[in-house]
Amino acid sequence: MSDRVTNWAGNIVFAAQQLHRPTSIPELQNLVTGTERLRVLGSGHSFNRISDTTGDLISLAALPRVVEIGADRRTVRVDGGIRYGDLVAHLDAAGLALHNLASLPHISVAGAITTATHGSGERNGNLATAVAAIELVRADGELVVLRRGEPGFAGSVVGLGALGVVTALTLDVVPTFEIRQYVYDDLSRDALGQHLPDILAAGYSVSLFTNWASTTINHVWVKRQDPMQDGPFFGARPADGPRHPVPGLPADNSTEQAGVPGPWHARLPHFRMEFTPSTGAELQSEYMVSRDRALEAIDAVARVREKIAPVLQVNEIRTVAADDLWLSMNYQRDSLGLHFTWIADTAAVLPAVAALEESLASLDARPHWGKVFTMDPATIRSRYERFADFAELVKRYDPTGTFRNAWLDDLLG
Repeated sequence: MSDRVTNWAGNIVFAAQQLHRPTSIPELQNLVTGTERLRVLGSGHSFNRISDTTGDLISLAALPRVVEIGADRRTVRVDGGIRYGDLVAHLDAAGLALHNLASLPHISVAGAITTATHGSGERNGNLATAVAAIELVRADGELVVLRRGEPGFAGSVVGLGALGVVTALTLDVVPTFEIRQYVYDDLSRDALGQHLPDILAAGYSVSLFTNWASTTINHVWVKRQDPMQDGPFFGARPADGPRHPVPGLPADNSTEQAGVPGPWHARLPHFRMEFTPSTGAELQSEYMVSRDRALEAIDAVARVREKIAPVLQVNEIRTVAADDLWLSMNYQRDSLGLHFTWIADTAAVLPAVAALEESLASLDARPHWGKVFTMDPATIRSRYERFADFAELVKRYDPTGTFRNAWLDDLLG
């Protein structure tokens, strides 16, 4: 490739021979059947080699944008290259909404869904749970459609790019709604121990942020539809101004706080579409554990805080509802998510990741597919009851290994 292509963080330089940008589905089908090995590149918001290939890369960003609202106003069909930040404007103008959004709206819809990326909320499934139908081009070039309830559907949605190129998705939508966002400072470990379930259930979406400089939670972000009562939140103080999730950073790129009501798409993400999300220069890891072991998981992180704090920018703690998607990190398990934003230094971060995984080992943690982890593939496979079924689905859809890469080969065994 003449151009050096990297992921969003710049820690991965793709080994691809060529980057294709098809402008139509027939052109895409021809590329698939005429290419020995390829992977699809979404917005590049992954931090490992899940999207890498020694063959060719395909970007769907040049496909025609598609936003087709169903006649019953319960679904929307979108193209495989659209980003959430572009989709939400169309939905909001039509008086509709998605059930949830990730921390940043900059990511592609298809890329987020194929890795089970999520927002927060005890009753909110990850973003993939909104999928009612998935359209993809298989290795033989055929365009196939799988709908919720059909055989193989639950294995295809969180597909890691292994089944084909996702060209369109039909998503569930709901009537538009408003959210208020409140931030509180300095939540104590004692408050966590006594009230953690109530804290996590205090809003439509709740996130705890800490840099583990101590055992105190730096910030609690509560997003809810009705106003909060004035005063402290389980002992945490109302913030005296806007906050950035990373303690100490300016809040210019954060979504509006202080309980000001606003549309769902302007409050559910932590970061505004028009700004660089998070810190930009970073690596990320995330692990999902069963929610009924939430306090154990938080304490497991606290036990290694002296090992992780020197390379940690922030740890976000949040909840995700269970689902039935085979390779979802939340498969049949209401989950607590432990998200880590590290400094942009792979050599320094990997020992901290290994120490963290060792501390979480007894909790059967499932790593986020698109983040940095050191867990061995056999252990990961053992934590997904339907993994063997997924492997068979991959063989059926891609018998020649067109969409395989070294990362998938290791995972699939």
